[in-house]
Amino acid sequence: MVVELPAFCDVHVHLREPGQTWKETILTGSKAAARGGYTLVCAMPNLDPVPDSLEHLNLELEAIEKDAIITVLPYCSITVGRKGKELVDFKALKGRCVAFSDDGSGVQSEEMMRRAMEAAAREDVILAAHCEDNTLLHGGYIHDGRYCKEHGHKGICSESEWGQIKRDLELAGETGCRYHVCHISTKESVELIRQAKVRGVKVTCETAPHYLTLCEDDLQEEGRFKMNPPLRSAQDREALIQGLLDGTIDAIATDHAPHSAEEKSRGLQGSAMGIVGLETAFPVLYTKLVKTGLVPLERIVEALSSAPRRIFGLPQAPKDTVLVDLDTPFIIDSTQFASMGHSTPFDGWEVYGRVLETRKNGKTVYKAL
Repeated sequence: MVVELPAFCDVHVHLREPGQTWKETILTGSKAAARGGYTLVCAMPNLDPVPDSLEHLNLELEAIEKDAIITVLPYCSITVGRKGKELVDFKALKGRCVAFSDDGSGVQSEEMMRRAMEAAAREDVILAAHCEDNTLLHGGYIHDGRYCKEHGHKGICSESEWGQIKRDLELAGETGCRYHVCHISTKESVELIRQAKVRGVKVTCETAPHYLTLCEDDLQEEGRFKMNPPLRSAQDREALIQGLLDGTIDAIATDHAPHSAEEKSRGLQGSAMGIVGLETAFPVLYTKLVKTGLVPLERIVEALSSAPRRIFGLPQAPKDTVLVDLDTPFIIDSTQFASMGHSTPFDGWEVYGRVLETRKNGKTVYKAL
């Protein structure tokens, strides 16, 4: 059965341009997005130079104008250089970017985050936070759980994520800031956000397909299983699925993070953190969550399409659609990706939900051969 769905929107991708074009470019990243059914993506600011001023942001905007085949909206950073020391000029930048984030690193100082939230509240912009307490990392690189201990790895504790979320939720409640939590991965994060929503805090959040479909039990000694935050426990995955079902988790974003083959070839310990996800998101979610009866198709589509647009105030174009084959199985083959990044834990999986065609404003931007 072939169905037409509203095209997807990913509010958390890394397109690497400017500054790291050996990993990805605006052109290859937007092609990958179109191949995955996306017509709108939001590009994170861990670039070189960091989009922390109009001058730096314009370099990214010029590349987008030149090469993007779908809509690409940039983030600006929260702090200058993403260094956590000095706030950017929110007022000057807010009309040119979708939101503000220091993604790739958490804002370590509570006082700096308070000031950022106060400024964001004044300008009515969203802060999208990568929550990670550096003092709790201790050189870890996978989840501090069973697999970590059994295989002699260094672990990243769950509190490094949820502790900073707890701090930020209190600040968001005090300041009235619109606060979006990136790529949550722990059961504690889900519960903290659930409680904050009940209290009326202006909080939204996302998780990623890999956290909903994989856990530490699936780890292999390969770089394609290494990302930040790491794959957590089976109990964390179950809590994320429940959070998606009850609306605590608003959106699904891929955290598409391409690296070179060499950077991902050094095993769990030595490889760069990050996997690609734009071209596998819908098939993996459909196969592992919808076909198994865990999550209704309508909820997955909402989390991939209307919810992220609603959070960030992005219009849903009625002529932005994706045609998907729900019945014919196929094998994920990373060598066929449009992305320059090929590192994915889903390589070789048999899945359903192949994207046949993506249309933007009624015009085909991707069509399967």
